[in-house]
Amino acid sequence: MTIVPLIYVVDDDSDFAASLTRVLRSAGYATEPFNDPAALLDAYLSAPADCVLTDVMMGEMDGFAFAEKLRKIDRCVRLIFVTGWPSTSAAVKAIRQLDAADYLEKPVQEEALLLAVAAATADGVRRRTIQQRTAVLTAREQQVLSLLVRGYSSKEIARELDISPRTVESHRAQISSKTGARTLAAMVALSELT
Repeated sequence: MTIVPLIYVVDDDSDFAASLTRVLRSAGYATEPFNDPAALLDAYLSAPADCVLTDVMMGEMDGFAFAEKLRKIDRCVRLIFVTGWPSTSAAVKAIRQLDAADYLEKPVQEEALLLAVAAATADGVRRRTIQQRTAVLTAREQQVLSLLVRGYSSKEIARELDISPRTVESHRAQISSKTGARTLAAMVALSELT
């Protein structure tokens, strides 16, 4: 069974939101438009998205304020900002502070939109997978993982947590078993969302 990614389009210009929705639906995505970011926030938990496209300049709540609220609900969702008034400072804020997947200029070119959405949804799936894998870790295993990715050796972790090095190795084996992360690099990737 193929899972179709869910994309929300948030723009106070209903014609523009409908246009993006049509393009995404024709590309095979499940897509719903919202003209009010607050309405999406209210409905979000019942159907979390893989990706959200949001305008930057909207009425009562701008795209950045919306993104900050959405991040508190769902750390894994990928955001793509769309704006008719691009600026370097806004793009930097979107990418650095709000962890946006992309920042597109209106009018959005269909090819650029589809490439951005494909990359964002793939990364969203990766993030959700990581979150699901790390959710099964005990509090102690999460502590060990956190120290491992910060470069601590097993002996240093044992001293820091006041446990034996053998216990650290046992926790490390459990982390690998539960998450599938066999290398330190894989554990670092896991720690992004824990």
